[in-house]
Amino acid sequence: MNLFEKFGIETENEHLYEVAFTHSSYATLHDLDYNYERLEFLGDSVLSLIVSEYLYKKYPDYEEGELTKKRSNFVCQNALIYYSQKLGLKEYLKISIEESNLTKNEVISVTADLFESFLGAILIDQGIDFAKEFVEHWIFKYIDQERIFFEDYKSKMKEYGDAKEVCIEYRILKEYGVPHDKTFIMECLVDGKQMGVGRGKNKKEAEQAAAKGAMRKLRIWRH
Repeated sequence: MNLFEKFGIETENEHLYEVAFTHSSYATLHDLDYNYERLEFLGDSVLSLIVSEYLYKKYPDYEEGELTKKRSNFVCQNALIYYSQKLGLKEYLKISIEESNLTKNEVISVTADLFESFLGAILIDQGIDFAKEFVEHWIFKYIDQERIFFEDYKSKMKEYGDAKEVCIEYRILKEYGVPHDKTFIMECLVDGKQMGVGRGKNKKEAEQAAAKGAMRKLRIWRH
């Protein structure tokens, strides 16, 4: 189905949506002067704002910390990947896997970027009211269902460390990308020995992924 028909979008700026689905590797290969990274930056802020407003109204008795924790569950990378897959956004992605040297896992994480870049394009083209309607239709149902996308693996590793009296540390192995779209690779160390490696769009996400890997290796995996 056509992208615009699928989401009820009437536009005179189809190129904007072409930008929203163009990965930097594809842009480089085809000598294009655009990719989705700026729209991704915008969409990230828009999603956070809309979800924050909904949570603020839905949970009037929640303190700031509780609202922040709640919001992080619905704007984390796992949630974005899920939304993007449900919407079938990968179908419209323009990416050159060979030239960008992306692993299969990295290609999956790109689907998270797509949701944000698509939302950024919707904001620019259709305005904030349409963007809110879009998020309300596709995302709020998961908030109402209290769907869990984010598990605090770092806290679970800390509990393990305290119980076993071992030192749990996190160390950055690598970071790359432009300032507004970086990727971090972190390792989780147990008494100085690497037990897990994780990737994320910020250090916290990468640490959580590393902790998750460590839990699997230590066989304290709870899923």
